[in-house]
Amino acid sequence: MNLQDATNILKEKGYKTTGKRKDILEFFSSEDGYRCAKDLIAYLENKYGAISFDTIYRNLHLYHQLGILEKTNLNGEKHFRLSCSHHHHHHFICKDCGKTKEIDICPMDTAAAKLTNYEIDDHKFEIYGRCPACQHA
Repeated sequence: MNLQDATNILKEKGYKTTGKRKDILEFFSSEDGYRCAKDLIAYLENKYGAISFDTIYRNLHLYHQLGILEKTNLNGEKHFRLSCSHHHHHHFICKDCGKTKEIDICPMDTAAAKLTNYEIDDHKFEIYGRCPACQHA
């Protein structure tokens, strides 16, 4: 998803695209991987000064609910990234830096074939480890 797509979703759903909301989208579009609320707050405080956690979490929840952001739990904390809904895929996620790599195979293809009489609405497959850069750091 790009910034324009995200902004269009906000407008279509009747939400204002304030400066802070645009800056939140710009933060996630500039990051290569999952980031937590603390990362976002550090980024926004450079421009706005002190920002409440409530404002940040309210917007993160809204963006996730609208499909703008994907969410995962990393090291016991919620992390977010811009949705990449252009095709079905899964992710390798670095536990140290949060960078992701797309995995184009889907283990559900095999598992779903064995689930006769079940209706699958959605699924998520993530592999956690350390990227090459973090392995050598």
